[in-house]
Amino acid sequence: MSEHYNAFEISPVPDPGPDAVAPEPFRGIYGMPAFVTIPTTDLTASADFWVRGLGFIELFGIPGSLVHLRRWAFQDVLLVSAESVPERVPAMSVSFACVLSQIDPLVEACRAVSPDSVGGPRDTPWNTRDVEVSTPENARVVFTAAKPFDPASQQARNLEAIGITPPDTGHGDNEQHA
Repeated sequence: MSEHYNAFEISPVPDPGPDAVAPEPFRGIYGMPAFVTIPTTDLTASADFWVRGLGFIELFGIPGSLVHLRRWAFQDVLLVSAESVPERVPAMSVSFACVLSQIDPLVEACRAVSPDSVGGPRDTPWNTRDVEVSTPENARVVFTAAKPFDPASQQARNLEAIGITPPDTGHGDNEQHA
């Protein structure tokens, strides 16, 4: 019996590729393994930005206190009423997986709601395309989409240099990273 569980079996993230389809928002109730709590001085305006700009749904709300937002399964955000919010966007961020076809529409939607809220998209050395968004509450949110893997790319060489190789190359040992 393996000590490692194949978590890809429960992940809502599809395999990367130009035809990857994002899952629908998950409306079920579950024990949340992780979530983000974001204070806001205006629940209505914040929820509007997260829904119209970032593509979340409002799962439920407690008037004047909390709005529970969700995209895919395990992508939960709790907006909570607060007296104040940070004055600046912090260095720390929260990241949410998406697919490549969602990047451009997300940028357009965020800019339609708040023109100066978006930075990017930019391609990363670890083979993703990322968009950084500053929300009305001054949270730093990154949407990250895996790009198709090209074994001849610089990103593949970057990963191989740290010991991560694709399963079909026949060399390397990814078990240490499982």
